[in-house]
This record gives sequence, C-alpha cells and structure tokens, in this order.
Amino acid sequence: MSEPSTALEPIVSARGLRKSFGRKPILHGLDFDIPPGRIYGLVGHNGAGKTTTLNAMLGLTSYEGTIRVLGEDPFARRAHLMENVAFISDVASLPRFLRVRELFALLTNIHPNFSQEKARQFLEGTDIRPEMKIKALSKGMMAQLHLAVVMAIDAKLLVLDEPTLGLDITYRKRFYRRLLEDYMTEERTLIITTHQVDEIEFMLSDIMFIRDGELILHMQMETVSEKFSQLVANEPEAQEAARALGPVYEETRFGQTVFIFDGVPRETLEPLGKVSTPTLSDLFVALMQRPTANPESAR
Repeated sequence: MSEPSTALEPIVSARGLRKSFGRKPILHGLDFDIPPGRIYGLVGHNGAGKTTTLNAMLGLTSYEGTIRVLGEDPFARRAHLMENVAFISDVASLPRFLRVRELFALLTNIHPNFSQEKARQFLEGTDIRPEMKIKALSKGMMAQLHLAVVMAIDAKLLVLDEPTLGLDITYRKRFYRRLLEDYMTEERTLIITTHQVDEIEFMLSDIMFIRDGELILHMQMETVSEKFSQLVANEPEAQEAARALGPVYEETRFGQTVFIFDGVPRETLEPLGKVSTPTLSDLFVALMQRPTANPESAR
C-alpha cells in the first residue's frame, strides 16, 4: 500500500527487495520510495524485518531486488554513501568505557561529516564535561550526549534505530522535540524505528508498518485520518450494524466495543457511536493481527 511517487528524486527507492537467511525468507519483495525532507516511522514487531530493511539501506547486508540510496547501490558503494548517511542506534550503543572527548575523536574518524565543534555547542549549558567517562553519566546526561552526537552529524539521511531505548519518557520527548526543532530541514530525511510509536506520532510525516517481511501500510500521516476511522459503539444494535460494515479490527475495552474501519465514510459510522481517528498504536495493533470477533471481515 504505497503513496504515489513524487516529482522529487527519492532519497531511498526499493523494488522487489528480498532477503533470506538460509531457507527462511525475511523480506518478501518490498517496494517503496522515501522522498527527501520527510520524517518516516518504520514500525513492526521484533523479527518483522525492520532491522533487515535498515541494514539493506545502509549496505550492511546483501539482498535480492534493487535498492538505491541517494542514487547509489548501498552494498556496492557503502563507503562513498556513508558521507551523506548516518546511522545511530540506541543510547546503550555509546561505548561506555570512553571519555566524552574520546567519543568525539572516534566519531570524527568514523564519519566525515561529524563536527566536534557542533557537538560541544549542543552540550553547552549541560553538566557534561569532555573528561567525563560515559559510564559515569546519568540517564539524563546520556540522553543529552546522544542527542549532541546525532545533531552534530550533517547527513542527508539519518537513520535512528530505537534511539531512546531505556530512557525515561521525559528524556524521550525532549530528545524528539529537539531533533524536530533544531535538526530537520527540507534537505534532510529521517527514518526512525521505535516501539513507542505514540511518542513520535506528532513529528512523523509518513508511516510504514512492516509485518512478517511485508509492507502492509505506507502512507502520509495526513492520509491516515482520511482512510481509517475508529468507532466506539455501546448499543448491541449499533455493534451489529458496525460489524456488517466490515471492520478490520474489533475489541472490547472497559466494557466498550471498539471497531477500526478502512475506507468506510465517517458519515456512515457517526449514527452508530463516537467516531475518531485511531492513534498509530491502535492502528498498529489492528493491522498486525486478524480480527477476533469477525475473522471473515479481514482484508
């Protein structure tokens, strides 16, 4: 389920992207384009194929089909491509045995577009000092250091894989807001994988759901509210009428019956109960499993 291609040259373009480990297929022929200047959320359960998709984009694994990142084959041209691409994993990936200044020196050698000066500027006003060992930092200071590292890399494509894993909600929200306000430009593209999808919903321009190696949803965020609706129906008659309209998901919450619909006009649903747009986490749950109450309505 893909959006129409735009006039801009995509940052990432994949056609028939497949990957198997031994006899086990992991990716089942993904097709997608990611245009510049967008913030993508790549969401899926563990083992769904998120990391394999990222690794293909980053030239870290071989694959079948084609994928181009900034017009290049990432597997064949990885060294050249990394000049304009940055990959940052979660805060736990920071080498804890190093001092802050040693981390910055290491990153200068690893990434040509990492700026120690910018990183130090982002740490001004914090309690982090160059001589401090990373393992001695508090969770909050670790979050500040991680953000400084991310924002000091001038890249056209920034890939963040569970970047705030292990952080408190306050630091997670601060991380994402700072990233949105101070880092994103029309020339930069950001891809984020996370399990806390509701926390990044406010900043996403596009969403991709991957399930069992297949892309089951790929659309702009503004399209989600046009396509999907959530209905809370309390009366038995309204519930039966709702089921007749073929919901993609149904569950009972706190004594209320909640339905999610794909492509059913809201004016059709409004007489049956309270209608709203599902949150991304509700939509994720709905599309990642079969309906329980009405299996024949699955699409």
